[in-house]
Amino acid sequence: MPDYEKFEKVLAHKDGRLLTLSLNRPHVLNAFGDGMHEELEELVKLVRTDDSVGAILLKGEGRGFSAGGDIKEMAATKQAHSSRAASIFRTKDLLYGMLEIEQPIVAAIHGFAVGLAASIALFCDVVIAAEDAFFADTHVNIGVVAGDGGAVLWPLLLPFGVAKYHLLTGDRITGSDAARMGMIYKAVPAEKVLEEATAIARRLANGPPLAIRFTKTAVNQVLRERLNLVLDIGLALSAITYISEDHREAARAFTEKRDPIFRGD
Repeated sequence: MPDYEKFEKVLAHKDGRLLTLSLNRPHVLNAFGDGMHEELEELVKLVRTDDSVGAILLKGEGRGFSAGGDIKEMAATKQAHSSRAASIFRTKDLLYGMLEIEQPIVAAIHGFAVGLAASIALFCDVVIAAEDAFFADTHVNIGVVAGDGGAVLWPLLLPFGVAKYHLLTGDRITGSDAARMGMIYKAVPAEKVLEEATAIARRLANGPPLAIRFTKTAVNQVLRERLNLVLDIGLALSAITYISEDHREAARAFTEKRDPIFRGD
């Protein structure tokens, strides 16, 4: 069995056939940085080969699921932005990895799931959110293309015009509205999220493995085709905007607690 105990930025706990993964950078709202992306990617690869795991529960520690990318890390220097642009294609490995996991993934969303974190949450097979939680793809607000999953998923999960509005503006969708529009499975009171998500994940973990896994594989062919169509160009355009002056200005404005001034360069 894989050594799940070695991970620090994504805690992994196995209970019977259920593996719980917890994003664990609560001091920065579980923002992706400082190795958390790499640990989640490695865990995804390990789970694919572990037949003792029947299902996965994905959640966040602290105040919310995840605030997405670590903007303070992004704000540092031009070299940091160039490095981010070069590494953005690792997101492709993570999203395809989540798609290729045969075991179902249940997401428990409290607080917020923003940017990349919204894509990761919505790539899960069943999403349970708090009624007052929110989803937002805020890439445009930091001068970056919504290319790391948002352009793939949101038009699949929402009416096209609604999806386009939210991707172009970065506006939030509450857990209640996401459930009402069919973007996620269910919204429940915040204190019930983990209980509800765990019950569903444990039911799937203890269900008929071949039937559940093969059903997921068949249904995900739709998502796989959309990934093949959209993801590469989305990531390429994201990489371009990550080295733009607009993005550097947005990152500086965030750390300086002011509104950015965009100039289109």
